[in-house]
Amino acid sequence: MKKILVINGVNLNMLGIREPELYGKATLKDLEEYVTKEAESRGLEVKCVQSNHEGEIVEFIQKVLGNYDGIIINAGAYTHTSVAILDALKAVSIPTVEVHLTDINEREEFRKWSYISLIAKKTICGKGFLGYALALDEFM
Repeated sequence: MKKILVINGVNLNMLGIREPELYGKATLKDLEEYVTKEAESRGLEVKCVQSNHEGEIVEFIQKVLGNYDGIIINAGAYTHTSVAILDALKAVSIPTVEVHLTDINEREEFRKWSYISLIAKKTICGKGFLGYALALDEFM
């Protein structure tokens, strides 16, 4: 069974509270339950983690070696700023899919740039929770 690490970054712990007009009212716990159920239906095993700290996200990535077959990452705002997360993904060289709940290409100008997209095998934007299911499909 393939094992996938799902990394949710900065402010995703605020789902259900933060800008519900953009992100809806579902919580991070709801998202994690959804991802786990979708993974099980595909015969995949997932572990979901979340951090607001860039260094901790880097450490999550570094620990995938020998433990996981892939990464799904929504780094939140670090998507647009973190060379450190990009470098960690390059270092482990594990298939990675980038996910964003909203369409970053339809938002503020600064959100249109993603460091993670430079290494991700696919970027999925604007599909809400479904984006994570589509990302799981990339590991089938």
